[in-house]
Amino acid sequence: MNRNLRRPFAIAILLMGEVFFSLSCGSNGGASQSASAQQSSGATYGNQPSAQGGVQTVDATKVISQQLSLTVRLPGEFTPYEAVALYPKVTAFVRWIGVDRGSRVKAGQEIVRLEAPELVAQKQEADSKLQESEAQRAEAAAKLASDQSTFQRLKSAAATPGVVAGNDLDIAQQTMEADAARLRAAERNIEAAKAALSAVTQIQSYLGVRAPFAGVVTERDVHPGALVSPNGNEPIVRIENVSRLRLVLPVPETYVPDTIKGAKVSFTVAAFPGEKFAGKIARVADSLDVKTRTMPVELDVSNASGRLAPGMYPQVDWPVRRPRPTLFVPTSSVARTNEKTFVVRIHNGKADWVDVQTGLTSGKLIEVFGDLHEGDIVATRGTDELKPGTPVKTQDGTEKKT
Repeated sequence: MNRNLRRPFAIAILLMGEVFFSLSCGSNGGASQSASAQQSSGATYGNQPSAQGGVQTVDATKVISQQLSLTVRLPGEFTPYEAVALYPKVTAFVRWIGVDRGSRVKAGQEIVRLEAPELVAQKQEADSKLQESEAQRAEAAAKLASDQSTFQRLKSAAATPGVVAGNDLDIAQQTMEADAARLRAAERNIEAAKAALSAVTQIQSYLGVRAPFAGVVTERDVHPGALVSPNGNEPIVRIENVSRLRLVLPVPETYVPDTIKGAKVSFTVAAFPGEKFAGKIARVADSLDVKTRTMPVELDVSNASGRLAPGMYPQVDWPVRRPRPTLFVPTSSVARTNEKTFVVRIHNGKADWVDVQTGLTSGKLIEVFGDLHEGDIVATRGTDELKPGTPVKTQDGTEKKT
């Protein structure tokens, strides 16, 4: 063949080869892109490979039943077993005060003595009125006795006609009755005078301020010469009984059912690291604080050594124990949306949302309450991406069937 004819023929063959190569590469690239799209469209749960044929593969676990028994740490506060702010019962001046901050006092011990000059005058006046009333009674009694004697003499003489005028006997009787009335009035005056004197005496007894119980003086706010009154801004002293303390503990609502009166509870305080103390549950409020959703509980704590003090904040080891077994799932199995809290149950090869309420946690498990049973299979990772009715299979092939 002529060389000039062979050159166009070779060029044509080369062009046909390039077209065939381009078509072949384009076909393979489209297949790869299609496979990638198919792989990315399938959701992956529990970091598992994508499902085949529209069935999702998920990590799953069984619902277990166990009796919850654990200890949680709750903050509390020590308060005195008894505490009182002493104010005077009458307005008076402080004459003497025998205690100061930190002083130990006994029940009934006089700790402050007051003076009120006007009370002295009132008592003297009451004494005078009593003496005056007694003198009036004595005078009335003597006059009554004399008039009774006169009446009896006239009455005897009146037995003889014409000896005594008729109205003389009547006058004598009226006089005697008036004397008796004056005597009764004098006796009433004596009772009133005695009551007034007793009242003043009682008020004077208030000038001695005594400790209502044994304890320690925690505050002293006045000094001798100060004028004090029942309506004053500051008390004379404050006394607290710290030989026994109240440990006040706000128990969260979820732990309230585990509160048992008389139960022994341990606690620690920052002032004595590593040391355990104990108290007994003595009082339960039986009503929740609506603001904090907690119930105040009081423990009685013996403090004869005085090492503990009101105002300390102990950390209480609060025992939590359910009276019967409850259901648990991994905390990751619980999914939450704005509308509900649920777990994804695997049942007959399909996903099913089961509404639950959560309780307490124990390690990596959480207590759940709902339409679940021990042995039910749930997704290890709860998510709202796994819709109800979605075909699923578990990673190990285990699923709940009816």
